[in-house]
Order: sequence, then structure tokens, then C-alpha cells
Amino acid sequence: MQVLDDVRYALRQFAKAPGFTITAILTLALGIGATTAIFTLVHAVLLKSLPVVNPDELYRVGNEENCCVNGGMQDNWTLFSYEQYKQFRDNNSGFATLAGFQSGQTLIGVRRNGSNKPAESFKSEYVSGNYFSTFGIGPYIGRTLTMNDDTKGAPPAAMMSFRTWQEKFGKDPSVVGAGFVINGQPFTIVGITPPGFFGDRVQSNPPGFFLPLNVEPLVAPTSSILEDASLDWLDLIGRIKTGANTSSMEAQMQVQLKQFLLSPLSKVEDRDKPLVAKQTLHFSHGGNGVQMMRDEYKDGLHLLMWVSAFVLLIACANLANLMLVRATTRQQQTSVRSALGAPRFRLVRQALTESIVLAVLGGTAGIALAFAGTKIILRLAFRNDYVPIQASPSLPVLAFALGVAILTGVLFGVAPAWITAKANPVEALRGANRSTGRDGGWGQKSLVVIQAALSLVLLCAAGLLTRSLSNLQHQNFGFDTANRYILHIDPQMAGYKPSQLEALYRQLNGNLSAIVGVKQVSFSLYTPMEGDNWGEGVYIDGEAPPPPGTPDHGASWVRVSPHYFETIGTKIVEGRANNEQDTATTRNIAVVNRFFEQKYFKDGHAIGKHFSNDIKNPGWFEIVGVTEDTRYQGPTSKMRPMYFLAQGQSVHSSEPRYQQFEDRSQYLNAIAIQTAGPVPNLEAQVRRALAQVNPDLALIDFNTFAEQVKGNFTQQVMIAKLTSFFGILALVLASIGLYGVTAYSVERRTSEIGIRMALGADRMNVLRLVLRSAFLQVGIGLVIGIPVTIFGGRIMASQLFGVKSYDPLILCVTIIVLAAAAFVAALVPARRAAGLEPMRALRME
Repeated sequence: MQVLDDVRYALRQFAKAPGFTITAILTLALGIGATTAIFTLVHAVLLKSLPVVNPDELYRVGNEENCCVNGGMQDNWTLFSYEQYKQFRDNNSGFATLAGFQSGQTLIGVRRNGSNKPAESFKSEYVSGNYFSTFGIGPYIGRTLTMNDDTKGAPPAAMMSFRTWQEKFGKDPSVVGAGFVINGQPFTIVGITPPGFFGDRVQSNPPGFFLPLNVEPLVAPTSSILEDASLDWLDLIGRIKTGANTSSMEAQMQVQLKQFLLSPLSKVEDRDKPLVAKQTLHFSHGGNGVQMMRDEYKDGLHLLMWVSAFVLLIACANLANLMLVRATTRQQQTSVRSALGAPRFRLVRQALTESIVLAVLGGTAGIALAFAGTKIILRLAFRNDYVPIQASPSLPVLAFALGVAILTGVLFGVAPAWITAKANPVEALRGANRSTGRDGGWGQKSLVVIQAALSLVLLCAAGLLTRSLSNLQHQNFGFDTANRYILHIDPQMAGYKPSQLEALYRQLNGNLSAIVGVKQVSFSLYTPMEGDNWGEGVYIDGEAPPPPGTPDHGASWVRVSPHYFETIGTKIVEGRANNEQDTATTRNIAVVNRFFEQKYFKDGHAIGKHFSNDIKNPGWFEIVGVTEDTRYQGPTSKMRPMYFLAQGQSVHSSEPRYQQFEDRSQYLNAIAIQTAGPVPNLEAQVRRALAQVNPDLALIDFNTFAEQVKGNFTQQVMIAKLTSFFGILALVLASIGLYGVTAYSVERRTSEIGIRMALGADRMNVLRLVLRSAFLQVGIGLVIGIPVTIFGGRIMASQLFGVKSYDPLILCVTIIVLAAAAFVAALVPARRAAGLEPMRALRME
């Protein structure tokens, strides 16, 4: 009951001082809200387990992230072939069940039986028949996929995600059991996944359909990889049996892996067999699923956690200042209460209660700000893409916010309680607040010093990240985005065979080129910075092949149509590009980038030389041109050697795997369009042009080239914007803190200032006196903050591009900004002090 009385008394006291209360609550709400918003994202991306049954029982075979199809030796194995998966599944006693699932995703064309609408593209994922049972996931309606669905010859079945069912089919229950056409093949939807289940990893736009592994040859007949034991494309997660020893299981599977690699099934070449003894695999906890997004975002999120923690510290310092000022100004009242018989422990408890109540009020307001802030962060991070991260209260986030609030209340209630404990009844009989000021308020001033130092660190971090982002965005990418558009199709969705592709692309080129305003159209496997990459080894004609295991002896490659380089704005610096004369009946040609030429030809001349991506046939391609270096991977990735093969040309290999990829590479899914300027309703006209060729030829996406490039900076933009926001917030909070301390100091020293002025000090002397005290605090903060800033820049060096971690210009600009803000914050109370009338100041005593 006494605690409730203390709380009620605290609330009454806060109601009597609305200015103090609102300022304190808002200050703390901003600090806790910012930190909690970042923690919400960190918890969802880095810490949260998958929404599955007993996630702690799940173990993943592999401890690294990889995508999407690998061949050859991995050294530390993470991806596995279907044949490897079956052997592990059937010959391991430690797992109660072991599931395999596609490491990437596949786009499929889907339409309902009897619908007149064209096929629509969806992301899908191939999974084993025991996938849902391994995770302990039941259906929302219908049933899940089973091992009976994942056998050769079984009726084609699929499971639809709840989100797809809700958004695309309006939760129509008749979808379950209905017939659908997927890539031209009949399927039955057997069930809907639960609303909270998004798959085996946190990712943007999770799969809309789950397909059994054994239907892969049916969905992709011309590029099937299911039966190729030399291609690794499956992640494995299993639920271990009670009492199983994971170390012995791991050792057993390593032996099985090496036995498989030495067997005829693996198709490992003789030259690579000496490497088998070095191959390993390691288990990792699987409760969080595949952590590719976690690996991508963890550095940025950790940086934001530090930044938001600094903002919270500054907010707490402000709160401490407010509480100290309040305790000092109430010292006479506290002395009176002590003189009237109030026990000292009662006064201390009341002071702590007020601090904790204030912190809880600020924490509650901070939670509201946090969830609004999380929505903004998600939009910054993923634009309009859907991600299975909820910006809504969760127990860990609520516990975090409440814990921070209570901890803040306790820590920053200690000083006021200490002042209360020192209350002397004698103080009630004399001016308790009298001060001559030189040694008063040291606690508040120390907090301002800390605020200034932390503000400098945050503002410099924001400056470095903003400069880094600008460098990233304005580097020379080796292409031109102006008046250029990128769209994607997948002819396999509409059932096109390799022999039909030449006629298809000729029709598409004619229809798209006929759109008024279109200058150029080209086709390619993929385009720069769209997130795709094909790579193979490189073998130069006339040179000995590199030893097995030689690192980085390969190149990325793209198959392209005539006019491709013109369409995307890449320059040919030597020789020529491929053209209409390069056909299936002429010699196979290639265009390489400058990096390829410099890496693989010591004389620096590539034109007329021959190379191949097959060690047995090193002279397949003749180099006819060299392009400028172009960035196809992310903006921070290292430049890679690249070569470009001509549309329609092909080589014939005795290796089934090579021939399979050769056939698959003829499907040029990316279309680049260059226009003479803005074209009204271009996307609608493109859709009509595709429908005229084939109504089942779905348009997967349509973007300007600039938008595609911009998508590569999403994480950097998010971090730079949020750090800048937190830096400005820190500057504002530090300025408020300096203003408060300076104003309080002036208030305490009113009589002293009056005496000085009565003895002849002019207003300028008083102004200098107050400003000197304020700038001394800021100056000490800068002296402390500069080395901390330099050290912090080194820590965040991995987030920087083209800028030094100790950039002197940014440091100088930041110091000037902080000094200007401090001057403005201190000037108002300084002017008020300089405007005091001496007699009035003395009468206040």
C-alpha cells in the first residue's frame, strides 16, 4: 500500500509540473523508442526462431550460407544434391527425420483451371515430402505435402501459402482440391500453410507455392537438375532424436560424404579426387532456419544497435539532468519534510519511485514510437517488398522496452535519492538553493560533456555513411541507366522448348520495337546488378590448365542478343560486339571485359585468342571484342572477369551437365529496352505486346534500369538515413541538455550575477561568463569525443566505401555543427542573464 501511495504522490507531483513531465517523458520516449524499434528488427532478423514446433531440436547440415546451385568441391559443404540427400536421409540413425529443400527459389507461371486470365508468376520452392512434418507444421486447411506426394509418378500436388491464398484468391476455400496449371502442367492444391509460417528462412517475398522435389523435372523439363548427382542445390535440416550425439552424427556424415564423392554417382573428375580428403561438413543449430538474410544484414543492424544505444544514453543523460535539477530545486522542501519528522528511507524511496514512474511512462510512450518506427525502418529496408517481420508488440520486445525503462529509472533515480538522503533539516531555515556557482552543478555538467562526446560520434558516423553512400551511388558502373527499362519473362512458364526460342525472340523483338518511342530492344540471361550470376572455370587455348583447387580461376558469363551492349549503354573498347551474323552455323564467338583481358592474357591483347569453360575443349570461343568493365554484382563487390556469348550459338559436349546448362542458357529471360525519352503507359504497351505473342507468357516484373540499380543500395540507404536521423536526434537532445544546465546554472547564480553587475560588470562580461561555462563543457566533450569518433570509424570501416574512417573534413564540419548548436542552446539563457537588473537580482535573495 505504501508503494501505491508513493506512486499516487509521484503522479500528483508530475501533474503540478506539466512542463517538466512532458519534457522528461518525450526525451525518454525518443531514446527508448529508437532503441526498441531497432531491437524489434534485430530480434526478427537475427534472434527470432522459426515459427515451428520445438525449434531447439532442429539441426542444419552445414554452417555457412550458400545459393543456389553449386558444382565441384565446396570444401566446407552446405549444399547437397538430391542423391546425397537421399543417402543421408536413409542412412543416418541420429535424425528422427531429415528434410531437404531448395536453396534458392523458382519462378513459376500459375493459373487456375478454367480461368481466362493469363498465367501469373509466383515464387515457389521445391521441398521434400517430409518438409512440413520435420518442422512440425500442420495445414491451415486441407493437408500438407507427404512422402507419397514426393515420389516419381505421383499425381502432381502443391501447397499454397496463406498469404498467396489471402491476397490472390480472397481466402476462397474451394482452392483446396482445385486444379491449377503450373508451367503448363496440371497440379492439385492439397492445402494452405498456416498464417504464421513463411518457410525455412527470413526473406523478402517468401514462396507462394511449395512443390515436392520429384515434380522438378515436370515443372522444368529442359533444365531439370533433380537427377544430376554432381549439382548441389538443397539445404538440409533435421530433427534429432532424444539423446542423439551430434558430434558423432557429424563425423558419420563426413565419412558418408567422402564415400559418396569417391563413388561413380558423384561424377567427380579424376583430377579433383585428391581434394576429397579435405572435404568437411559441420552441423549448426537450425531453429533460426537458413540465415542468408541474417548474414547480409547483421553488420548494419549491429551498427544501428550501437547508434540507437548512444541516443538512449544521451536521452538518459537528459533525464538525469532533469531529475538532478528537480531534486536540487526541491531540496528546501525535502528539508522541511525531514524537519517535520519524515524518515530518511521514506524520502529516498519516494525519490526512487518518482524516477521509476517517470521512466515507465516514458517507456510506454517509447513503445508506441517504436512500432511506428519499425514500420518506417521496414519500408526503408525492403521498400514495398513483403517480409515476414511484424512491427507489432511481442513479448521479447515488450520485455526489452520495459527492462530498459525500469533500469533507466533506477540508475537515474539514484542521484536524486542521494540528494534526498543528504537533506538536512537546518537547510529549511536558510536559503537552500543559494549558490555562487563555481563548484555547483558538477553532476549536470558532466552529463553534458558525455552528451557532447556521444553526439560528435553519431554525427560523424552519419557523415561518413552519407559520404560512403554517395560514393557508392555515383561510381562508374560501366553502363547507362537513362531512358532504359528492364523486364523479365520466363518462356519455360509458357511451355517453350529450346527449338522454339529463336522464333519467340524474333516475334518479341518485332512487337516491342514497334512501340512508339522504343529505340532498341535486346535479350540476355540477366542484366547488371539484378542479383543473378552464372560462373564457370576459364581455360585458355594453348596454356596448361591450372592445378586442381586453384582459387578464383573462373569468370562470370552472360548470353546476350545483338545490340545488347548498345541497349544497356556499355561501350566496346576493342573489336566488335556480337551481331546478327553470329548464328548457330558460324564460329562461336565471345566478347570479354577489360578485366578478363588483363587477367588471362599476359600481353594484354585478347582479340583473336581462344578460350573455353570446358577443360577438355579449351578453344571453343574466339574473342572478337572487349568491353569496358561493368558491375554485374553488387556495388561493393570486387570487379570480376566476364565474357559474353552470342544468342543462338551453342557448343556440344559429351558431358550431360555441361550440355544441360548450355541448353538452359538459351532461355534469355531478361529484356532491356532503350527509349528516345519518356513513353506514356510503356508497361501496359509491353504487356499487350507480350500477350499478342502468347497470353501465357507472363510479365514477371517491369522496372526502370535506374530503379533496378537503386535496389542494390537498400541496406546502405537504410543505415545512412537512420544514422543521420539518430545523429540529428542526438544533436537536439544534447542541445536541450546544454540549454537546461545553462538555464539552471543562471537561475542558481542569479544573486551572484546581480552582485557582479552591481560591482561594475557590464552585460558583455556576463554574456561571456555564461557562454564560457557552456563552451567549456562542450569543449571537454569534443576532446573526449574526437578519439572515440576515430576509433568508431575504424570499427565501422566495413560499412564504408571510398571514404577514410577518420575523414578530417567530415570531422571538422561535425565539430562546427555541434559548436553552432551549442552556441544557440547556450545563447538564450546567456542573454537572459545579461539582461538581469542588479537590484531585481539582489531582491530575489
